Amino acid sequence: MSQPVHLFPVRVYYEDTDMGGVVYHANYLRFIERARSDWVRTLGNDQNAMREGGVVWVVRHIECDYRAAARFEDDLMIETTVASISGARLVMDQLVRRGDQVIFTARVTAVCMTAQGRPVRLPAEIRALLKHS
Repeated sequence: MSQPVHLFPVRVYYEDTDMGGVVYHANYLRFIERARSDWVRTLGNDQNAMREGGVVWVVRHIECDYRAAARFEDDLMIETTVASISGARLVMDQLVRRGDQVIFTARVTAVCMTAQGRPVRLPAEIRALLKHS
């Protein structure tokens, strides 16, 4: 059974590019971060309430592959899916597409931590939201 896909559109603005009009490599990480934030919000995860309760999401690991350059005024679509969920981590696959062409891929591992920087298990309500997404 395939996982549901969260779609998040991004338009490339001049500020996202280098002098040649090509998206600066670090901005792909910003694009996929926005998509993840939008995705967990649409699932019903209130990150402000989590933080007030002393728990925050933290990216622990990212593997990424730059396949083609995005350029000024491109319309991109970020696709986010769950690769795996355990008691302590969430692994997501994210693709950036320009039309049908995949131009960037990432596998992102996120964990939850306390405000003091100690790892904690993913809250049960978060695991339930993710498993039913």
